Amino acid sequence: MPLPSYFLADRPEPGLLTPAMITEACLTLKANRRRYLEARRTPDIIDAIAAVAEDWLDPANPFRQAALARGPVELGFSRETLAAGLDAFFASLTREGLRALVVQDLGHLERLDQFCAPEAEARSGRASWARGPELLAHLPAGRLPNAPLLSLVLGLLTRSAQFMKCASGTSLLPRLFAHSLRETEAKLAACLEIAEWPGGTEPLEAALFAQAECVTVMGTDATVAALRARVPTPVRFLGYGHQLSFGYVAAEVLAHHNLPRVVAAAARDVAAWNQLGCLSPHAFYVEAGGRNSPERFAAALADALAGLEATEPRGPLPVTEAAAIAARRGFYEVRAAHSSDTQLWCSPGSTAWTVVYESQPRLSPSVLHRFIYVKAVAGIDEALEGVDEFRGRVSTVGLAASGAREQALVQQLAQWGVSRICPLGRMQQPPPDWRHDGRPALGDLVRWVDWERPPAW
Repeated sequence: MPLPSYFLADRPEPGLLTPAMITEACLTLKANRRRYLEARRTPDIIDAIAAVAEDWLDPANPFRQAALARGPVELGFSRETLAAGLDAFFASLTREGLRALVVQDLGHLERLDQFCAPEAEARSGRASWARGPELLAHLPAGRLPNAPLLSLVLGLLTRSAQFMKCASGTSLLPRLFAHSLRETEAKLAACLEIAEWPGGTEPLEAALFAQAECVTVMGTDATVAALRARVPTPVRFLGYGHQLSFGYVAAEVLAHHNLPRVVAAAARDVAAWNQLGCLSPHAFYVEAGGRNSPERFAAALADALAGLEATEPRGPLPVTEAAAIAARRGFYEVRAAHSSDTQLWCSPGSTAWTVVYESQPRLSPSVLHRFIYVKAVAGIDEALEGVDEFRGRVSTVGLAASGAREQALVQQLAQWGVSRICPLGRMQQPPPDWRHDGRPALGDLVRWVDWERPPAW
């Protein structure tokens, strides 16, 4: 479907953008916020977001159809991978989930609408109002749509005008989401701007930062640090640098009847968004001593990934990324030929998927694109020793365990520093009220105003 040139990223020649155009767009967004967004009530905004999400789950939705038609070429994911990822994301944007997010982070559903006080605050004679930034500037990274789309949702909830600057060639899904919002809520969409230009275009970014009250940045640690240094001091800066994730499988869940279910969940985590997100596993640590060995788990995982390739193919890769996979495979082929401590399974005739089994726990980051390690360990202590150099940079652990053992593992992972622990199979499906890197999604954005009520005069 042809998109009207409503947003800057819709224009055929983004290279013609100037700092003056960015400034003018920001001023227009702020004016539209005052006119259309600032007075909207939270339940009303939640209804609008949830309605758009429901539309995206409809196979006949033209914006969804455009994403599935254009996404494989523009973003590099297969149609099936895109469909699965979009379904998981938009299914999470329910009215109940969004209300829970507001209450969790801010303590009261109406906290963004007016001064209010839960019971404990009322007893102390205090009420509070959470106020969102006048203008949020978002600089997301990469091709995955979940984080940029959730950023737009959070900005709508906080009544903020928003300018999202995407990296070159990555604006398709944020644009389609914004256009779909405009179909039903044109006034809300008038408070959004989507643009794209190459990272490091300092004159354009300086114009954007000069108008923003808050800047959110996702990317490599170097990118986050460089942009932090360029954002003016009064502007709030929220940076999300590089993180990685892994899975852990306890021995007690590896009974014969349970193995296919556990392996299928692990394969879903590897295939989701082709393993490219910070929530995707680089390795699965599998305890020895169960009814099925870690080697058997690895072999079954290879079979599961082969099956997924038939129903949800990874899609083609650029030559450089395919070469990196081939080179890493070659390294482990040599090692496997000389030691039973290493085994390798891979897709014949392509780089579509790779499973490497190792008996040593030290984690080497994956080259991604469905390249996964399976590592045998005696227990959680050995696994945490293997990932210790990444301590403080582990986002999510996908866990397969049961009963009292599960609770003990969760406690140890939390004490070690993991900020999110979820069931295996749901690593790339965080709920809207997930605390990104352990930080409150809405709470990070707002500024609080406290009203200490006077006694009766």
